[in-house]
Amino acid sequence: MTPGARIQATVDLLAAIDAGDQPPDQVIDGYFRTRRYAGSGDRRDISARVYDVMRRAAKLDWWIERTGLGFEPGPRSRTIAFLVLEERAQPDDFQTMFSGVKHCPEPLSGPENALADALYGRPMLNRDMPDHVRLEYPEWMDRSFRALWGNALEREMSALNQPAPLDLRVNTIKATPEEALARLQEDYVTCEPTPLSPLGIRVEGKVRLGGTRAFKEGLVDVQDEGSQLVALLAGARPGYRVVDFCAGAGGKTLAMAAAMADGGKIAGQLFALDISKYRLDRMIPRLKRAGAMAVKRRVIAAVDDPWIAENTGMADRVLCDVPCTGTGSWRRNPDARWRFTPESLAEIRETQQRILVDASKLVKPGGRLIYVTCSLLQEENEQQLAWFVEKDPRFQPLPIEDVWAKTVGGPPPPPGPSLRLSPASTGTDGFFCAVLERQS
Repeated sequence: MTPGARIQATVDLLAAIDAGDQPPDQVIDGYFRTRRYAGSGDRRDISARVYDVMRRAAKLDWWIERTGLGFEPGPRSRTIAFLVLEERAQPDDFQTMFSGVKHCPEPLSGPENALADALYGRPMLNRDMPDHVRLEYPEWMDRSFRALWGNALEREMSALNQPAPLDLRVNTIKATPEEALARLQEDYVTCEPTPLSPLGIRVEGKVRLGGTRAFKEGLVDVQDEGSQLVALLAGARPGYRVVDFCAGAGGKTLAMAAAMADGGKIAGQLFALDISKYRLDRMIPRLKRAGAMAVKRRVIAAVDDPWIAENTGMADRVLCDVPCTGTGSWRRNPDARWRFTPESLAEIRETQQRILVDASKLVKPGGRLIYVTCSLLQEENEQQLAWFVEKDPRFQPLPIEDVWAKTVGGPPPPPGPSLRLSPASTGTDGFFCAVLERQS
């Protein structure tokens, strides 16, 4: 592809990501599946630029508005600003890249030329930028982040703006961590054990994982180390009855299935529940590859599902990874930070509370409810935990270091009633996890 064609692909992908609700990696994968002429170098260059633009959206929009030219920030204007501010494009470069020939962007309009000229020679960072622009987060979240991190705000937010590594979880139904690591290395994958998860492998660089024998044979599955840790904290064991209440595409379901395996088969009952049949169906190929087809998938209603009433007090463990703002996954989904408002946060909090109440009904006396979010906001984490414990005092948080010692092992986490993970503090996605035990 020509440089101009790569720029047009960047604009097209940014527009598609803005218009839909799929994660950026899925949009990008779908785009290139229908464009076989794009080589591996094209895909790398375009994907990197798309993510770079998304990770600098606040700063780009700030500069576009500062020119006073009346531009509404969008995929094309942000790309132009990015080329000038970050890639230091020269005026002559735009004549080549925006030529209007086949697959290339249309030539710059008069106002677009004025925008490029106004930004030429400027640095991406400017001392007049407020912190929420410089560190790329919504202004309305500023109070929450400062209350959480204080003087560590810049360190934490800077880490959230970096690319995330590729982490794998070893499927212990089929292999030990040592065996999986060796099999990956036989396929020339540079990798090493993760620092915290005893089942994690961190891959270096870009890898076509689907072409490796370890992946095809189900020895490993893609899962961030933080997600692995909260699945381990659930403490699923052979013979237990376990429910993954908001199973989604099944990452934690698969992790708990492996923990429940005995002799290569799941011992006990593992239920994957979700309100979306589409998400549960997407889990099927992963279950087959992992050797975990014994998992029982069930679509439930968002409110008053009869299956919950029929199975009250049946479960040893109920993992509840609730819908959230996803602030902890901004490394992977940088566009997600702009999709929420204070009003939508209030709606999400109500949903989280409803799910907590429903999920808790399934826990038997002495069983455990594991509350998880991939959010960093206290409004979705500590505040929700406090609300639920006050509402239902039968459930009490267990000291997280005690649960960690029995399920994860290794160096203990910071003491307290719950676990907090973040890219800056643990090198993982951001997660919150509280383990609550139902008293007899």
